[in-house]
Amino acid sequence: MATVDMLLNVAMDFRNGFVRLCYSSQMESMKEEYLKTVRAKLEEMSKYLGDKPWFAGNEITFPDFHFYEMFDQHREFHPQLFDGLDNLKAYMDRFEALPVPFGLIRFGVAPDHPEVKNVINQFTTLALTDRCRFIGNINIGTDININQLRSYYNGVVLAYGAEEDKTMGIKGEDSYGVFSARSFVSWYNGLPGYENLNLNLSSGDTAVIIGQGNVALDIARILLTPLDTLKETDICSHAVDALSFSKIKKVIMVGRRGPLQVAFTIKELREMTKLPQCKTMIKHKDMLPYKDIISELPRPRKRLTELMLKTSSDGRDISNDDNVLELLFCRSPMEIIARNEITKGIKLEINELIEDANGGNTTAVGSGEYETIDCSMVLRSIGYKSRNIDPEIPFDEKLGIINNSKGRVVNNGTTINGLYCSGWVKRGPTGVILTTMNDAFETAGSIIEDNKNGMLPSSNTARDILNDIKGFEPVLFEDWLKIDEEEKRRGELVGKPREKIVSVLEMLQIIKNNKN
Repeated sequence: MATVDMLLNVAMDFRNGFVRLCYSSQMESMKEEYLKTVRAKLEEMSKYLGDKPWFAGNEITFPDFHFYEMFDQHREFHPQLFDGLDNLKAYMDRFEALPVPFGLIRFGVAPDHPEVKNVINQFTTLALTDRCRFIGNINIGTDININQLRSYYNGVVLAYGAEEDKTMGIKGEDSYGVFSARSFVSWYNGLPGYENLNLNLSSGDTAVIIGQGNVALDIARILLTPLDTLKETDICSHAVDALSFSKIKKVIMVGRRGPLQVAFTIKELREMTKLPQCKTMIKHKDMLPYKDIISELPRPRKRLTELMLKTSSDGRDISNDDNVLELLFCRSPMEIIARNEITKGIKLEINELIEDANGGNTTAVGSGEYETIDCSMVLRSIGYKSRNIDPEIPFDEKLGIINNSKGRVVNNGTTINGLYCSGWVKRGPTGVILTTMNDAFETAGSIIEDNKNGMLPSSNTARDILNDIKGFEPVLFEDWLKIDEEEKRRGELVGKPREKIVSVLEMLQIIKNNKN
């Protein structure tokens, strides 16, 4: 008990120091010295934590929640503070391991696309059979390593996606007002740890999105959709509250190349063109060069380009009352224009498009001409990358994928029997849901073939993984159903399909309450 009290005092002193800095009128001049001091404190905490899962030992205690909250805030404040402190990073990962299923469907699909989320019903049917077992709230690589996990099963499939962002690598990118698409999507979809994302929605009327894919269109739609429409979806209440103060009326989606290279699909663009109180602006002069070649394009690209041409205009039909989505082509981000580290605009280089000799790939080449757009927010939607969660996994750091052949994990040319991968961590963060489905079918086919040929290793079926792994609180599917029930109950009270719970601690408390 004395140890817990001591840790609580340390955590509260840590918090009070940060609060004093944040509320000081001299914050900017004090920041550099504070970063030096707090780094030294973090190094001491790292040394004290050592290889323990929690600060007081093998069991989580009350101070851990204070430590995690302060670590998370400092990670947002200055991410480099944790460089080299791997055990503190693992400590935060341990807190953030999710106790709920459905991954991308729950935390990635836009709240106004409920029809896509209906696949949850099929997953639930499968999860309730005795052939399937869900274990949540466990972090692979820290709570249990890959080799341990493999000892319990004949086969292990790594399908953990891509949870890190690609950056633009330009001056001013760390300014306040620059956010990743992943963070923004996680914020409105209720991924634990993102509910307090400090977005500056009320400091300007223009947001710029770098990227022209479906995720970029999702973000634009959330920013420009009438609030009363969003309130009827499962978007999180903290997002609705923040969006109610939003002054964003114009979103500009910027792409490096031209109209024929956009990555979004026709469904998402058509949906945007029908958004109430919003106009989609594509300059007519940008589409005219492609008018005569549309008939020669492959069918999906042909239909998309036809819609873009039909949507294009000179902008004279846009009134001051309209929200606006503008598509801007052949531009590359060069610099975030900031004042006092707060985003005020973005500098873009105008590109020229160069086709290779065979008429295949089209490359964007800078022209040396520049322009600046005034904006208060920049969202980069230029892709994701996977990370290696265990040193035993043969991972290609450059490509950001697990080395594999048809889903079979390969190390130095040798197949690791019984270890597989699927999805973005297998082939990279590209494609749509159908692409990922076909990818999964290929991996499943490899598993079936290996099983038929006797290539799967044996497992110790006499042992139960839940009895052997210590230091975490596993969440099973029947536990998730209690969380699901509570979310739907809260949603019904406010006329929504559900109100997502964004606190892992609250999720675990609901499970405990239902077991008592």
